[in-house]
Amino acid sequence: MDGSLVQEIGTKALIAGAGALLLYWIYTAARLVLNARGINPMVKQFFNSIAAGRIDAAYLLTTKTYRQHVNRQQFISFLASLKLNRFSNLKSGRPRIQDGKIILTLKLKSDNKEELPLDFTFSKVENLWRIERIAEVKN
Repeated sequence: MDGSLVQEIGTKALIAGAGALLLYWIYTAARLVLNARGINPMVKQFFNSIAAGRIDAAYLLTTKTYRQHVNRQQFISFLASLKLNRFSNLKSGRPRIQDGKIILTLKLKSDNKEELPLDFTFSKVENLWRIERIAEVKN
């Protein structure tokens, strides 16, 4: 009788733990989705600006901190080194929250299946998302 009581309590504890884990996961996912609103349109605006040759407009979508560390000429050189004109498709990865910032890996894809993964770090500046860091992901 004692063994079955322990087993029943253990099963209930396992179900309660799984339920708590599920609720935590749903809460975290909902918070991430709500916090990340506005990033996708900004990313689209960033790449559309570059494609249209409006590099200054794309540069202004970065934070002041980014612009203090990367001047306009360095930004242009970085974009040129990526050879973005080879890519025609953009795939967004799963966003991650770290220190109140959102990190998103974007994969640029070409027609010949070439991929260029880039990590973008976004932070909010006056309720608008801005790019704080762009880094090539090394495989």
